[in-house]
Amino acid sequence: MKKILFGLLLVSGLLASQLGMAAADLEINTPAISALQNSMQNRHGQLASFYTSGAIGLTKDGLIAVKDASAVPLKDRQSLNALVAAENADRNKLYKEIAAANAHPEWEAEIRSTFAQRWVQKAQSGWYYQDASGWVKR
Repeated sequence: MKKILFGLLLVSGLLASQLGMAAADLEINTPAISALQNSMQNRHGQLASFYTSGAIGLTKDGLIAVKDASAVPLKDRQSLNALVAAENADRNKLYKEIAAANAHPEWEAEIRSTFAQRWVQKAQSGWYYQDASGWVKR
């Protein structure tokens, strides 16, 4: 009986320590992370009107996408696509850098998922985001 109890305590202790270690520091800062955040912040001013018009939205995988190209004049669509591509490149690098800075590159998917939820929570009223059923207006 003591062996079983000790085994259960050992297993639960190992599980608890693994769960404790599995909490990524999402606020971690490195020069690479800071540069990505600055780049994204600078670009946000250019993207804000596209969020508001419904032309772009937040995807469920932590990126952004063109939701309605017809909301943008034809002459501006190429620059919008370039902005979306640059933003997504920075977001992908950010998730990877945060995982690496936590010394757990395998956490990238979980970090991406957490950020996807945070982006939606911080989205302004009227912006679009994706959920399991498709595009939703906040």
